[in-house]
Amino acid sequence: MAVGVTAGNMHEIKEAPMASVMKTTPGAKQAAGAQYLYQAGFGNEHSSEALSGALPVGRFSPQKCPYGLYAEKFSSTAFTVPRAGNRRTWFYRIRPSAAQGDFRPMDDGLLRSGPVTEVNAPPNQLRWDAFPIPAAPADFVQGLVTLAANGNVATQQGIGIHIYMANRSMDGRYFYNADGELLLVPQQGRLTVFTECGALQAAPGEILIIPRGMKFRVDLPDGPSRGYICENYGAAFILPERGPVGSDGYANNRDFLAPAARYEDQAGEFELMCKFGGHLYAAELKYSPLDVVAWVGNSVPYKYDLARFNVMNTVSYDHPDPSIFTVLTSPSDTAGVANVDFVIFPPRWMVAENTFRPPWYHRNVMSEFMGLIYGFYDAKPEGFVPGGASLHNCMSAHGPDRDAFDKGSGAALEPVRMEDTMAFMFESRYVIHPTRFALECPQRQKDYLLCWQGLESNFTGRP
Repeated sequence: MAVGVTAGNMHEIKEAPMASVMKTTPGAKQAAGAQYLYQAGFGNEHSSEALSGALPVGRFSPQKCPYGLYAEKFSSTAFTVPRAGNRRTWFYRIRPSAAQGDFRPMDDGLLRSGPVTEVNAPPNQLRWDAFPIPAAPADFVQGLVTLAANGNVATQQGIGIHIYMANRSMDGRYFYNADGELLLVPQQGRLTVFTECGALQAAPGEILIIPRGMKFRVDLPDGPSRGYICENYGAAFILPERGPVGSDGYANNRDFLAPAARYEDQAGEFELMCKFGGHLYAAELKYSPLDVVAWVGNSVPYKYDLARFNVMNTVSYDHPDPSIFTVLTSPSDTAGVANVDFVIFPPRWMVAENTFRPPWYHRNVMSEFMGLIYGFYDAKPEGFVPGGASLHNCMSAHGPDRDAFDKGSGAALEPVRMEDTMAFMFESRYVIHPTRFALECPQRQKDYLLCWQGLESNFTGRP
């Protein structure tokens, strides 16, 4: 096996080393104990080559590519999308993807796609305990379970919401998703994701995005691992507008990291799996599909450390809308109404005067799926656990439980630093439809509604 990675003007990130020694160009030597290499910037047209001179200059598709490579265009938007939103990358690879094998159907297991029609979506508030990692061998794909979905993969609208629960790496197995972009939110254990563009590693507290259709495999450097996935059927994630906040704040472009080129020239028995039209398929390969020696473009995988989010909050009164915590958004055809927003509730200062500081009671036209990466969530300090989840659909009333209400109503309103917390939300304009598994699994907290039953009348009849 030959493996390569570039250097150049890259950021060195201190992380666990890749498992194998890599053959690189002079000045880019990287072996066990070294750091990963990343390129900084969101939506940039990055370029990277694992062998010096592998990237054509001045054109994308020369008559003959350097090193005898094949040029292949990878487009994750339509050709005619306006320049600002167009995403494509040119690969220079050892073999073209067209040489892959004949796909056969696979068992979908507990993986589902929108529209979910096996059960009706109830208007009830729903919550789940953390899902246990299975004892039986399961890699990233084998350990996928769908909790909910909306929209339709065929019309490229909506999202799928999954939990991954894996206990082994994807040795000799690769995957791509033709149905949507993948937003990975690790909750337990790091993921090392090897893609056609190179390798990235994400730990709990970081996120990792893989473009629609990009091939990858997942290694588990910490052993058994669990996390959340938003499968975005719609428009690719972008950074939200800052509006009156101005030119800085929220997630900053420079903190998003794309990988450096790294290729595998390896023959053997391999399996390439894909999700297409809501179902799983697999094909046999005689070589690793991660054989891209050089690339240039802006449809690339990337990672982001949620601790770098620049939180905006009130310095006077009232609890602001959670939209101020939006990290990424997938817009819909209606301005301001997202196909899905990815929102976080990170450590922050609370200083509001004469204000009930926990989230207020509300009903929302948007549907909200929440997860907890670590710590606690201030509106639900009990029962909402790391690795668990909740779903409050369109116009389903929700808010603080009785204990959170009592504490928020009687707390001394001094500046308080909220620590040990990282919750997130997938918020969508479409009703989020739970699967049969989600409604019937033992992790569903059927007594969830009781957390609000103690909210009795405090009405006095006077101001």
